[in-house]
Amino acid sequence: MQINAFERGLRDRVAIVTGAAIGNGRAFCERLAEEGARLVIADLIEARETEEAVRAIGGDVLSIQADVTKPDDVERLIAAAMERFGRIDILVHNVGHYSEEPFELLTFEEWKHTLDLTLNSLFLTIRGVLPHMKKAGFGRIITFSSDTVWLGTPYLTHYVTAKMGVIGLTRSLASEVGRYNITINTITVGLTATQRTNAGGSVSSILEHILPTQAVHRADEPEDIANVVAFLALPASGIITGQTINVDGGVARH
Repeated sequence: MQINAFERGLRDRVAIVTGAAIGNGRAFCERLAEEGARLVIADLIEARETEEAVRAIGGDVLSIQADVTKPDDVERLIAAAMERFGRIDILVHNVGHYSEEPFELLTFEEWKHTLDLTLNSLFLTIRGVLPHMKKAGFGRIITFSSDTVWLGTPYLTHYVTAKMGVIGLTRSLASEVGRYNITINTITVGLTATQRTNAGGSVSSILEHILPTQAVHRADEPEDIANVVAFLALPASGIITGQTINVDGGVARH
């Protein structure tokens, strides 16, 4: 009897999640672990709480501190994943930089930093995992953009530019790697009620302004995005690639 792809979940699949220490990244790790994936979690800071959360679910996890804007760190991350698990099936690249600045006050250094962290890190990480996915004949790459690319949010020109670049990379690369049973999709997210955003009173004020404009009148939670991540990682999503899926409660719906 043929087993439905959804019933298999992600058992024995290996997922690398970057930016995994807190917030959305931690939620992604927990959700993938619930589906049976083995996790390689990476962040600039120690991700002990995420590691413990995955183990509490019963997941197998390897934690690596790495700066994915640096080629040597990315190579070390990929090598550690292969040494521990022998394969890489899924990449969830949850790295970016968010700051508000009027364009005329934006320094070239801040512009470069935003592009480096948001876009160049994605290039390096995908370049690292792709040969292993091609060899295995399976891969799921999930990238992250922002609903600000649809809204044209002011004072975020550098951020919006970088996040639009993520969409361009995703769409173009999908045409190259589909023949190897590798998909790549991007999720545009809104302001999410994460550990980081909840720490700032200004963000709470922004949420109060945004919520009435949403189609769904509640704050976006990390678990909302994690459910989409899990779906895109499943074998059953194999026909979906090169797409941009907006998950923001319906703020950008025009």
